[in-house]
Amino acid sequence: MKTLVLFFLLPVAFTLSPLLQAQPSPAAGKDNPAAKALHALFDAEWEYTMEQNPTWASSLGDRRWNDKWTDLSLDAIRKREDRTRDALQRLSKIDRAKLSPADQLNYDLFKKDLDADVEGFKFRMYLLPIDQRGGIQTEDELGERLRFTNVKDYEDWIARLRAFPTLMDQTIALMREGAKAKIMWPRIVNDRVPAQIDKQIVPDPEESPFFKPLTKFPNDISAGDRDRLAKAAREAIDEAVIPSFQKLKEYYVADYLPTSFPEVGVWQMPQGGELYAYLARRYTTTEMTPQQIHDKGVTEVARIRAEMQKIMTQVGFTGTHQEFFNKLRTDPQFFYKTPEELLEAYRAMSKRIDPNLVKVMKTMPRMPYGVTPIPDKIAPDTTTAYYSQPAADGSRPGQYYVNLYKPEVRPKWEMMALSLHEAVPGHHFQIALAMELGEIPKFRRYGGFTAFVEGWGLYSESLGEEMGLYDDPYSKFGQLVYEMWRAVRLVVDTGMHEMKWDRQRAINFFLENAAKTEQDIVNEIDRYLIMPGQALAYKIGELKIKELRARATTELGDKFNLGEFHDVVLLSGAVPLDVLERNVTAWIATKKSGASQTTATRG
Repeated sequence: MKTLVLFFLLPVAFTLSPLLQAQPSPAAGKDNPAAKALHALFDAEWEYTMEQNPTWASSLGDRRWNDKWTDLSLDAIRKREDRTRDALQRLSKIDRAKLSPADQLNYDLFKKDLDADVEGFKFRMYLLPIDQRGGIQTEDELGERLRFTNVKDYEDWIARLRAFPTLMDQTIALMREGAKAKIMWPRIVNDRVPAQIDKQIVPDPEESPFFKPLTKFPNDISAGDRDRLAKAAREAIDEAVIPSFQKLKEYYVADYLPTSFPEVGVWQMPQGGELYAYLARRYTTTEMTPQQIHDKGVTEVARIRAEMQKIMTQVGFTGTHQEFFNKLRTDPQFFYKTPEELLEAYRAMSKRIDPNLVKVMKTMPRMPYGVTPIPDKIAPDTTTAYYSQPAADGSRPGQYYVNLYKPEVRPKWEMMALSLHEAVPGHHFQIALAMELGEIPKFRRYGGFTAFVEGWGLYSESLGEEMGLYDDPYSKFGQLVYEMWRAVRLVVDTGMHEMKWDRQRAINFFLENAAKTEQDIVNEIDRYLIMPGQALAYKIGELKIKELRARATTELGDKFNLGEFHDVVLLSGAVPLDVLERNVTAWIATKKSGASQTTATRG
C-alpha cells in the first residue's frame, strides 16, 4: 500500500500562537549577570545535546550532524554522564535568588531534569538498546523525518549508511554487557525482534528500507548526481548495512535470546524495585509510590465500570460487561474491511474535529499535522496509533500515525477518542504550541514531562463531549474504554513490575475491564514490559488537570472561561504537575482580583 500523507490546517478564526520565532527570555537582560549565565548554560548544554544526539538533532531540523549516528560506546556514555554532573555544578554556582520568577522556574526545571538523570545513571538503562518497539532495526525510519532537498542531504545519508557497522558494533557491545549484568527485557518481548531484523536482510539493496530516500529526488538534482548517489547508496547498503544486520541476527538468536528473563517485570533486574520506584516518580512527577498508584488505579477502574454500565443501559443491552465487550470486539458493523477504508475514515475524522476546536480552545498552534499509516514492518508489533512531533524549523509538520494492520481488529468506536488524544486537541495541539513558545529555553520547548504531555492527551479525549463529537453512544463508550485503558494501566504496570504479576494475569485483567481487542491488549501489555512506569503518567496527569479545572470552576463561577483555563495549562509548555498546579492557582487568584489575564503566566 502506498503511503500518502494528508495534512490538516487548524482553523484560524481565533487567537493563533504568536511566538513563532525564538526570542530571548525577558529575564535574559544584559544587566542581569545571573540570567546571562543561566541562559549561556542552557545554550551550551543544548548545543552539546544536539552534537551528542545527532539523529535527534536531524529530526528537529538541525542538519549539522546529518552524517553521524549517536556514539553508543561505553566511553562516550560515561563522558556524557560526567558532563551532566558538571552541568549541575555549573548551575549551582548561579545565584537563583537574583533571577526573575520566570527564570527561577527555568532554573528549577533544568535542575530537576539533571538531578533525575544523575539519579538514574546507576540503573544503566542504556544497556537495553533494542526492544520490539524500536532500536537499530528501525533506524531507517529516521529517513522519513529528514529533508532531502540537495545533494549534500543525500551524501550525508550515505555517510550514515557507511558508518552503520560502527553503530551496530556499539549496539551489540551494549547488549553483551546487558546480558552479563542481567539488565534485559523478558524473552516474551525479545522473541518479537528477530522477525524485524529479518526485514532488513534483503537480497537486493534497493529493497532495503534504508534505500527509500533514494527513490525520489528534487527536480534540480541532475540525472548524473542521481545515478551517482543511488549507486553509492546501493553499495553502502550491500557492504555495510545488510552485513551488520546479519551479524546482529546471528548474535541475537544464538546468544542474546537464550539468556533473556523467562518471567516479566523489572523486579528481576539488579536494583529492580528501586528502579521501578524511580521510574514511577519520574514519569508521574509526583512522590506517589507504586502501591499508591496501584490503589488509585483500582478505584478508577471501579468508577469507570459504573459509567460504562450507564451506556449499556442506554443502548438497551441487558447482558454482562464481558458480553457487551465481546459484541464491540466482534460485531462486523464496528469495523472497516480494508486498510484503505480505515485510513480514509481517520482522515475524515480529523477534518471533522478541527472546526470544533473553537468550542473549547482559545490559542491555536500554526503548525499543521498529517495522518499517515504506521510503517508495515512494525505495525504488527506496535499499538493502535502514535504521534511524531514537527521539525523545530517548521520544515516537517506533526504526524498522527495510525495502525492499518488487520482492520478487522480496529473498531470504529475507538477512533474519535484516539484522534482527539493523538492529534487535536491532544498531542499535536499541545506539542506544536510548546514549540511555538519562542521565549522559553529550548530544553523546555522541545522536551517536557510525560505526566503533563500524556495527561493532556488523555484529558483531551474528554473534551470530545463538549465539542459535540460523541454523537452516538458507542463512540462515547469508546471514550470510556480509552479512559478505562489508562486506569487499567495503573493496575497492570505496577502489578507486573512491582507485585510480580505474570503476563497472562495482566492480559486477563485488561480483557475483563476494557473492550479493546485482544491484539491491542497483548501489544499494550508488551509495551509496558519494555517501558516500565511510562504508562502511569497518563491517568495521573489527567486526574490532576481535571482536579484543577473542577477547582477553578467552583472558585471562579461565572468568571471561569474554559479557553482561558486551557491557555493557562498549555502556554507555559509541559511542566511538572506541581508547577501546573501553581500556575492555575495564580490564575484563579488573578481572576478573583479582577485583574486582566487571559493567558498563562508562562512561568
